Amino acid sequence: MASTAKRAGVTKFGSFNDAGYLGLYGMKVRDIEEYKNIKKGELLDRAGSEELAANLFRITQTDAKIRKENVQGQDEASKTHFAVGSKVRQTIKDIGGTMPERLPMEKHIKDVKKDLRKLKGK
Repeated sequence: MASTAKRAGVTKFGSFNDAGYLGLYGMKVRDIEEYKNIKKGELLDRAGSEELAANLFRITQTDAKIRKENVQGQDEASKTHFAVGSKVRQTIKDIGGTMPERLPMEKHIKDVKKDLRKLKGK
């Protein structure tokens, strides 16, 4: 999505990304990390499949919408990212799913890879 956002005129990628997280989680990424008690930059590395899927859907659908509707400019792209994140959140709510901020954190992906290497060695 980074290249699509760049073509749309996004220059403040942190702000653009936060808009999507704000839509999906109801808070900015730093607040999500604090709420989930995880280190900065670990959100997606510690997310389980349900949370990863919600984020991937948010990202792919934002990318498609920006391209299809030829969204231009930082503000419009951020509004689009927020709107798509909000729709994904509403869908989760409508089907009775667990809100992403309430999903438990998993082992860090680095630790999972380490465990797999150990298992392969046995």
